[in-house]
Amino acid sequence: MSALPALAELTNHQIRLASRPVGLPTRANWNNTCEPVVEPGRGGVLVKTLCLSLDPAMRGWMNEGKSYIAPVEIGAVMRAGGVGRVIASQNPAFAVGDHVSAGLDVQEYCLIPQEQLKRSGIFKIDPSLGLSTWLNVLGMPGMTGYFGLLDVGQPKPGETVVVSGAAGAVGQTVGQLAKLKGCRVVGIAGGQAKCDWVVKELGFDACIDYKNTDVRAGLKEHCPQGVDIYFDNVGGDILDMVLAKISRGARIIICGAISQYNNTTPVKGPANYLSLLVNRARMEGIVVFDYAERYPQAIAELASYLLAGSMKSKEDVVVGLDTFPETLLKLFNGENFGKLVLQVAPD
Repeated sequence: MSALPALAELTNHQIRLASRPVGLPTRANWNNTCEPVVEPGRGGVLVKTLCLSLDPAMRGWMNEGKSYIAPVEIGAVMRAGGVGRVIASQNPAFAVGDHVSAGLDVQEYCLIPQEQLKRSGIFKIDPSLGLSTWLNVLGMPGMTGYFGLLDVGQPKPGETVVVSGAAGAVGQTVGQLAKLKGCRVVGIAGGQAKCDWVVKELGFDACIDYKNTDVRAGLKEHCPQGVDIYFDNVGGDILDMVLAKISRGARIIICGAISQYNNTTPVKGPANYLSLLVNRARMEGIVVFDYAERYPQAIAELASYLLAGSMKSKEDVVVGLDTFPETLLKLFNGENFGKLVLQVAPD
């Protein structure tokens, strides 16, 4: 743990949304700004950002329009969850030196006033489990996978679960958790290296390489009895292909549609939706914030699997706040291998 100079000597470097992207975001959509670091007021805390979570959902937050969460305003610091260390506190619940997870945004220091503590979602974490793990299996992706699979998908032993984006943050948790619940798990990922990893390291039963093989043929081969649960992280053509293979009573969990996020034309909806009718199946969306009160339940269970060695957490860590604009794009071109994390500062 490195020592910090006096607060008065610190400058907070930030990345703010300068304009709303059309298609893929570029560096022109961001402004780099700085401001003095100030002491927290009564009941508040000041956190030094160590690592930030970069997620596909961030692309949607840049758009204007109605969604499950308000868009990031032009000129505002870009929204992001992160982990950090408390460096000043006027709140008895948080001591200097505590490691915490919270909505820290894309900046070096985050001042959280007392009235915003609950909204920030701040809570203390155990750094011995790995700081980046708290942005992956024990963070928002893990919570999404846990509640999406267990509450919406309701898996039963012996069922076949298909997971797209299998080597990504949410997908890796979903697949491993489904195996622990006694399911057969088939992943869909881009590239042989990712497919090999989810099978050989995470224990998936099979993985289809959508970049180099025929997904329809792969589904036919690996899901001969149909698909009971599909956890969708990509949308588009792959969603349609899986809908054509679902079994009676199937559950389709709509978590994301990364293939559609940077479209400059309307989002492509499922053409095979009548398969839901024929198979008496259900398609339901998952927004993780709906389960916030139950995060401790999920964290406790997932942490027990990590400690027992029955679950793994893989992160793709890039260093440097200034790299944010380019690092974010790794999500949309399939470059990241595991949960994408931006390291802002060493602990």
